[in-house]
Amino acid sequence: MEFRDDLYILLDVLIATVLTAVVGFERESAHKPAGMRTNMIVGGATCLIVSIVVPLIKFINEHIPSEIIRADPIRVLQAIVVGVSFIGAGTIIKAEHKERVIGLTTAATLLFSCGIGAGTALKQYVLAVGVTFLVIIINYVVRQVAQYFSNK
Repeated sequence: MEFRDDLYILLDVLIATVLTAVVGFERESAHKPAGMRTNMIVGGATCLIVSIVVPLIKFINEHIPSEIIRADPIRVLQAIVVGVSFIGAGTIIKAEHKERVIGLTTAATLLFSCGIGAGTALKQYVLAVGVTFLVIIINYVVRQVAQYFSNK
């Protein structure tokens, strides 16, 4: 891997981090768990890990006989989703003295940040930006509409 390739990966990580900062800012401004920093780290880390899969496969193919290890990049995405879901589970709590669960939307938002990071790593910039706006619409606009109708 060349120095220039490293810089492109770093740029993608930066893009993913900025996009997920927008998502995290919405969570933070709504006083929800897993705010700006958490979403930024999830999105940036996902982008980084997905981005280094190709160099990892090249390294394995050059240094380890292919009969011993077969590379499967889909497993990387599976592992990331499981890890992010574990973090998301930490944001979910049962409200005290109520039959209500809190934090499900925040946990789901972390999965979206994971997707934004993966999309950015795979050079799907339009998709990553579009999904960022979609999450903001879901979390902010839909919440406002739901609150408006629940108050009536």
